[in-house]
Amino acid sequence: MLVTAPLMLLLAAAPQSGDAVGAGRKAYSECLSKQIQPAIDKKMSLGDFQASLKTQCGDKEAAFRAAIVADDKAGGTADKDAQSDADDQISEYKDKIIGEFEDYSKS
Repeated sequence: MLVTAPLMLLLAAAPQSGDAVGAGRKAYSECLSKQIQPAIDKKMSLGDFQASLKTQCGDKEAAFRAAIVADDKAGGTADKDAQSDADDQISEYKDKIIGEFEDYSKS
């Protein structure tokens, strides 16, 4: 039992490859979600809303992208494929938020 306790502590303290991706995903999605209501209150156009996402969440998008690429490459994925995976995942989040913005704007 005493031998497993230090091992458990080491495993708990060791960075997990999915942690950076999960943390980046959470930060990015939260940032995107927080942009909807202020944009609706300002009666932003769709184009202005899309531009504001880059301005407001660009740093979180970059961190999320870097985490995805690093995680994919650590798993043996080629850089081109890792970049494509990051593009796909980021597009999914943007598309979802833009769709929600459009739905709420019509109400």
